[in-house]
Amino acid sequence: MALLLSVLRLTRLWLLVLLALPVRTLAVPVVPQFRTGSSTTSSTSESVINETITSHQYRTGYSYSASGHNIESNDVDGYINPTATTLTEQTVGGVNFSWTAPSLQDVPRWKIVTPGSAFSLQETLITPGLDTVTTITRTINTTTTVETTTTFGQ
Repeated sequence: MALLLSVLRLTRLWLLVLLALPVRTLAVPVVPQFRTGSSTTSSTSESVINETITSHQYRTGYSYSASGHNIESNDVDGYINPTATTLTEQTVGGVNFSWTAPSLQDVPRWKIVTPGSAFSLQETLITPGLDTVTTITRTINTTTTVETTTTFGQ
């Protein structure tokens, strides 16, 4: 019996020594076994553009017109065009400009041809300068999507 106990103790000791010693393991590298495949990526971007466009239209000359009946120029020579005499300078929106225009004293004078008869007279004088300002405000929304598919093989 003593011999059996000794053998059991030695077996236990031997097993304990085996468990305490580092064990070397051999690993096999993992290699994928696929032949082909694909990968898909998607990217989306959004942009918002707010813009304001302002346009200034300038009239650089003047326009005079007259019409009617039973009237004529009061000028000795029959001259009916006003003489450009006034030089004006203006700055609008950072733009400098100048023009010439007639003074109201240079607008032709009219007389009735047959006194006591019916007559009509219509005069129009459009002077140069800033004519119109146009402002356009708009918002542009843009969405861009890029999708990429990659195919690979072994």
